[in-house]
Amino acid sequence: MMRAFQVTEPGTIQPIEKEMPAIQRADEVLIQVKRVGICGSDLHIIHGSNPMAVYPRVIGHEVAGVVEAVGSGVTEVCLGDRVVLEPICSCGECYACRIGRANVCEKLQVYGVHRDGGCQEYMVLPVRNLHRLTDHVDISEAALVEPFTIGAQANWRGGVQKGDVVFIIGAGPTGLCCLNIAKAKGAICIISDLSEERLAFARQWGADHTIHAASVDVCAEVLRLTQQMGANIVIDAVGSPTLVEDAVHVASVAGRVVTLGFSEQPSQLTQVDMTKKELTIAGSRLQTDQFPQVVQWFNDGTIQPGEMISHHFPMEEIQSAVRLIENEPNRVRKVLLHVNE
Repeated sequence: MMRAFQVTEPGTIQPIEKEMPAIQRADEVLIQVKRVGICGSDLHIIHGSNPMAVYPRVIGHEVAGVVEAVGSGVTEVCLGDRVVLEPICSCGECYACRIGRANVCEKLQVYGVHRDGGCQEYMVLPVRNLHRLTDHVDISEAALVEPFTIGAQANWRGGVQKGDVVFIIGAGPTGLCCLNIAKAKGAICIISDLSEERLAFARQWGADHTIHAASVDVCAEVLRLTQQMGANIVIDAVGSPTLVEDAVHVASVAGRVVTLGFSEQPSQLTQVDMTKKELTIAGSRLQTDQFPQVVQWFNDGTIQPGEMISHHFPMEEIQSAVRLIENEPNRVRKVLLHVNE
């Protein structure tokens, strides 16, 4: 038997005992889970506000671990390798899968949402869902690969290139990952937030300009900073319906607006704003083949995410970790749970 933590129903997290998983197929790998990051989507599952979650559920999709055993057909990883989980499972047959967009598969399943995730001591996974990191990458930092793929996806959906002006709405963990990737691509980055603490960290991480949304007119400030051009790419990492309206307003001609939000409330957008500037408006969900590039960036040091980690908790204190995120969000960047320690 092994330990796990399960959201039995919205609002309730309980420790449980589960059967130790065993390899059943030639392409499977047994990993010992070491680190699990807590994400905003995990909080939505805990609160009952994630319409895609299935209960009861062992949460956790930002997972790093060590290979304990491999199936007879596995050659990609070996015993002792450090690996991270790519949490997407797709059908391979629907339209999205056929055009290389498995992240929006018609039958999409995600570990930690539709299938049990990382808040357990061991997992058995298909080798195709695992990516190996070099030994010099700290195991705690490895758990941040998945959120950085979200940032990489948003940059890809926006077509960010060297010299572009990118405006990122929100300096929380997702916005910071978008910022780090955009800077790696050579973009000029503006980022806004209501928290001065978060903006201070964004400046430390390379933001060219920061905007305190509680004290200035954000749209006017973006236009001022860009000499009235607007931002070539606007990434909405918050998801408020009104912020989508702002994003369209401050986007430059031929600009791109990328939204990561899941709000079910409508936004008021006028056709003239989109058509006159010939804007591209794109949703960004999970990631499409971003893991290999992000893993390479972690392995070669292009991304050094250590400062993103603000708090560590043993898995047994998951409820304390959740309360910290809820009660003191401005202090928190990324919270990691330590498993098997």
